[in-house]
Amino acid sequence: MLNQAQVLQALENVYDPELHQSIVDLNMVRNIAIEPEGSISLDIALTVEGCPLHQKITDDVNQALRKNPNVRDVAVNLSVMNEQERKIAFQKAFEHAQKSQRKAQSQKPNVAGPSSGRKAPFIGPLPGQEAALGMMSDANKTVVIGIASGKGGVGKSTVTANLAVALKEQGARVGVIDMDIYGFSQGRMFGAKEKARVNEREQIIPWHVHGIELVSMSMFVEEGQAIVWRGPMLGKMMQQFFTDVAWPELDYLLVDLPPGTGDVALDVAQKIRKAKLVLVTTPQEVATHVAHRAGDVAVRAQQEIIGVIENMSYVVCPHGESMYIFGSGGGKTLAGLFKVPLLGQIPLETTVREGGDEGSPVVISEPLSLSSRAFMEIAERIKQQIEKEAAG
Repeated sequence: MLNQAQVLQALENVYDPELHQSIVDLNMVRNIAIEPEGSISLDIALTVEGCPLHQKITDDVNQALRKNPNVRDVAVNLSVMNEQERKIAFQKAFEHAQKSQRKAQSQKPNVAGPSSGRKAPFIGPLPGQEAALGMMSDANKTVVIGIASGKGGVGKSTVTANLAVALKEQGARVGVIDMDIYGFSQGRMFGAKEKARVNEREQIIPWHVHGIELVSMSMFVEEGQAIVWRGPMLGKMMQQFFTDVAWPELDYLLVDLPPGTGDVALDVAQKIRKAKLVLVTTPQEVATHVAHRAGDVAVRAQQEIIGVIENMSYVVCPHGESMYIFGSGGGKTLAGLFKVPLLGQIPLETTVREGGDEGSPVVISEPLSLSSRAFMEIAERIKQQIEKEAAG
C-alpha cells in the first residue's frame, strides 16, 4: 500500500518554477490523504495568490505521482501560504541558490595558473551563466528600451505598442515585455488571447502578433483577474520574462514599465545595465513634474535616457487648427531637464484609442493618420540614435 513517504519521495523532483527548488523542501506539500484503492489527495500551498504557473505545478505533481503503478487517481487542491510561511520559503530558496552558486564557483578552473599557489578572484558570470541570463546578459546584442512614465494615464502602453510596430515596419525585429504587472494591457492592445505555452525546454513561447514577439501577464490570468503580489514576486516575474522566454533573435526589446518609481523600475535599472529609457509625458505641467521623478531614478542608477515622447500633444480641429487642450511645452521642458532630445509629439486622435481597444495599433489600422506618421518618425529617430551610438 502507498504511504506518505513514497508520495513525498515522488514529489522531491517537482520544482517550483519561480523559486527553482523542490516543492517538498519548500514545504508546499500539505495534508496528504491516501485511499486503499490508490487514490491520493493533497494540498499544494502556493507562495502567492494568483500564481501564474499554478497549472504547471498541478500538472507536474500529477505526472510525478502517476509514475507509480499503484496510483489510480490524484486530486490536487491549491491553497496559499501565509506571510510567515512565504518568508521561510523565500529564505530557503535564496539559501539554496547561494549554495549552488558557491558550488559552481568552487568548481571553476584555477585561471590564475598552477604556479600562483592560489585561485584568482572570480570575475564575471559563472560558466554558462551568460546564456542563462538571456536578454539580461550584456553579451546579448538586443537593444533593450524601457518605456516609462511618472504617472498613469499618459498613454505609455499605447506608445509602447505603436512604437514597437513602427520599428517593425522599418525592418527591425522587435519584442515587447509587458512589465506593468498590475495594469497589464499589451495583450488586448495587440489582440492576443491565447494562454501561455511552453516548449520542450520549458521556456515560455511568446505571442507572435502583428509581427511582434510579446509576453504579458494576460498569458497566465484572465483579463479581469487582479494580481495580488508583493515586491519580491514582481522582480521574479521580471527575471522570468527576460530569461525563461524562448525569445528569437531581436533587434529591439521594448519594456512597458509600470508608472512611477517602484520595484520594477528599480530592478530594470539595476539588473539590466544595458537597458535604455524613453520617458512618456503629456504636455500638462503636473505630468511633466511627475515624469521627472521617473527620469531621476534612471539618472541615479546611471541608466541612459535616450529621449522624451510627448503624447496627447494637441487635437486637430475639423477646420485644420491645432488645439492644445492639455497645455503645451511639457515634453520639451522635460527633455531639457535631462538634456535629451524630444523624440516627437503624438496628437490626440480617436483612431489611437480605437486601435488599442480593437487589438490593432494605429500604425497598422490607420497608417496614414497623423499619429501613425508621428510614431514612424519617432521610431526612425530612435534607430538613428542607436545606430550612431553603436558606430562609436
